[in-house]
Amino acid sequence: MFRTGIALAAVLLTVWSQWLAPSGTGFADDWLRDRFIKLRASTAPEHRILVVDIDENSLAALPWPWPRARLATLIETLLANGARGVALDILQEKPADAEGDARLAMLARHGPVVLAQLFDFAQQPHPLRGGHLVGGTPAAAGAVPASGYLANHAGLAQAAHAGNIGVAPDHDGTLRWVPMYASFEGRQYPTLARALFDCCADGPAAELPTGALRIPYSRAWSAYTGLKAADVLEQNFAPDQVAGKLVLIGSSALSIGDRLSTPLGASTAGLLVHAAVLDNLLARQSGHAPAPWPGKWMALLFCLSVVQLISYTLPRQSAAANVALLGASSALWLVLAYFVVPHDDQFSTAGPLLSNLFLLAVAVPFHWQLTQHKSRQLLHTLRQYVAKEVVEELLRSDLQDPLSPKQRQVTTLIADMEGYTTQVESLPVEEAAKLTTDFLDCLTRPVLDMHGTLDKYTGDGLVAFWGAPLPIADHADLALDAAQLILKEVARMSAHRVADGKPPLRVRIGIESGLAMAGDYGTAFRSIYTAVGDSVNTASRLEQAARDFPHDVIIGEGTVRGATRHRFVHLGERHLRGKEKPVQLYTLEQAA
Repeated sequence: MFRTGIALAAVLLTVWSQWLAPSGTGFADDWLRDRFIKLRASTAPEHRILVVDIDENSLAALPWPWPRARLATLIETLLANGARGVALDILQEKPADAEGDARLAMLARHGPVVLAQLFDFAQQPHPLRGGHLVGGTPAAAGAVPASGYLANHAGLAQAAHAGNIGVAPDHDGTLRWVPMYASFEGRQYPTLARALFDCCADGPAAELPTGALRIPYSRAWSAYTGLKAADVLEQNFAPDQVAGKLVLIGSSALSIGDRLSTPLGASTAGLLVHAAVLDNLLARQSGHAPAPWPGKWMALLFCLSVVQLISYTLPRQSAAANVALLGASSALWLVLAYFVVPHDDQFSTAGPLLSNLFLLAVAVPFHWQLTQHKSRQLLHTLRQYVAKEVVEELLRSDLQDPLSPKQRQVTTLIADMEGYTTQVESLPVEEAAKLTTDFLDCLTRPVLDMHGTLDKYTGDGLVAFWGAPLPIADHADLALDAAQLILKEVARMSAHRVADGKPPLRVRIGIESGLAMAGDYGTAFRSIYTAVGDSVNTASRLEQAARDFPHDVIIGEGTVRGATRHRFVHLGERHLRGKEKPVQLYTLEQAA
């Protein structure tokens, strides 16, 4: 249940980040998006928009403040050369030279000219109130509420078009969203780019956003065609640089221009932000804006896939392998999110990464602890009985309760020293104990080398089996290999004894294969891993039958049928104790 809870918590983290996280908590998401935006920013020129910049060079030639007549001349020059519309990103709160104000008022009232007005979205102790607002329509759902405003002076109050240049940067000071409409006292007012678009962008109707828009910043600032204001006033440009374009007039000069932090730079002219918004509106109109993708659902689907995969690998792979898998999946998500970002401005890029971090911090250590606990349990029970390789395979297999009794096809080997009582009755206790220990070493080593499971010692012999706790396809052949090695070990030990003037040793081995119940048959007082069944009993009877044959290894029919790498000699049939029918007996050909 705890595993399930961890997996569910990881999924819920992604769900929370995509649908439930409050605004202002997405620092990691904002940081990632900013990096993606910067990487994706195209340098391909945008030819539909012209940026006229009152830059430092223009101010050096024509010092600020400029008379309104100069601004009027600038706009008139652009319109005379075929500009589709002009937006002025400069607020004019107070009257100036009468002639210039009159010309600007005439242009704003009768020409394709958009003036600026600024809405404040912060809650101020003393809300801004200045100038005369222009335009406005009844507020609709989605418009961003404003607390105050600064507008142009009364002489420009009859302008046909005006656009908001006020913005609300995020908590870290970076501008990522722009209110397409500001709501104030029951009326809504478009942003500067939207006002210019509505005024002057001829073309098919398009579904455009009305609330806050995540600024796409699809182009690097160098992609927007620009002219210096001084060059325009001096007619130092080609007419085709202006003809048919939507023009934004503003300033990048530090002395008078507004500077903002954006994903593309820590100090960006506000004029270029309006260009980025206008670029997006034109792309939507022409059908070239990125098609919408379900980014939130894609993030959730990705998280579910990772959780399912890691739930499978956690109990089967090492902690290092699972950490590497989470790292690789995080890298894969970053690649996927990089391509999704232009298509969905609402989904959380960091959501699946947060889930991965949770899995790394909680799931990996938890399963590592489970693995350690399981290892200790298995080692405690099996290290006395099972070959090292089998224990390691059990740890990797993630079997549920691998020691519980299960029916398996096993091969049982029972070995015993012939004449043990005669061998030890005349020996001192120490020598008898050493003989027994050395003989059992000769039996045990081959069993473990051949990946067998040591069931128990029987004083001067042992019982071992193959095929449990893990199934082994060639269990019969492995048991026969072990029998051959036992014969060699005992023969070597016997030769040393004969050389020392002691009687030789003989081992009797019975081997049979078949179904058996293998598992932990322990109680609260003692635990033992063993196998029980008819084939185990038959192996015991075969070991006893070896007394009547000159062969050390007697093999049953089941082992002969299951072996593929050995050859046998048929010894006839015999009635074994406890068997109703006679049993066919065999021995190894090389042992004949």
